[in-house]
Amino acid sequence: MSIIKLNNNGVKNATAFGSISSLGSMVFIKKLTASSSATLSFVDGASSVVLDNIHAQTNGAKFQFQGDTSSNTNYNQQITSTNFRAYHNEADGQTGLSYITVGDQANGTAFQNLSEDSQGADADQSLCGNLHIFSPSSDTFVKHFIAHTVTSKNAGGQVYAIDAYVAGYFNLTTALTTFQFKMDSGNIDAGDICLYGIA
Repeated sequence: MSIIKLNNNGVKNATAFGSISSLGSMVFIKKLTASSSATLSFVDGASSVVLDNIHAQTNGAKFQFQGDTSSNTNYNQQITSTNFRAYHNEADGQTGLSYITVGDQANGTAFQNLSEDSQGADADQSLCGNLHIFSPSSDTFVKHFIAHTVTSKNAGGQVYAIDAYVAGYFNLTTALTTFQFKMDSGNIDAGDICLYGIA
């Protein structure tokens, strides 16, 4: 059995788990820091183009992203995605695991929610997570992504931990060269988004 690793430089093959480390390592590329910012963007070739805690400025906002090509800056590429979440409240009275149909897109062009539930703007509420985008510079294949975020939220006096999982793909074979992150309401009050690449 072999492990196949896809990246922007093509396909690499490993015949054993022990040799996977020789295929490349994570390389820090850039950090964007919000300060009452409406959007944060990674643009290919700009400023030398990691998700740390993100804090919403507006109560009830959802964290989102979209991608685009070098010939378009509208951030409206078609996305097909799926979304589910697990939650648990601080009082230990409510738990659940749910498929979230309103977080899905079927060739939709909206920004993709990375946090299903709206997060609060209080100091003790924030979001952290990871987003993996596979072979964004490919001009042959669609661009798959997976995301996992954890949000704390206060709803009706109850504090919840929300564990969200999102996966899907950009339905285009043109290279994606820019990505933008934002809240669906208000600004990103504070937080770091770090970009890593695998060589």
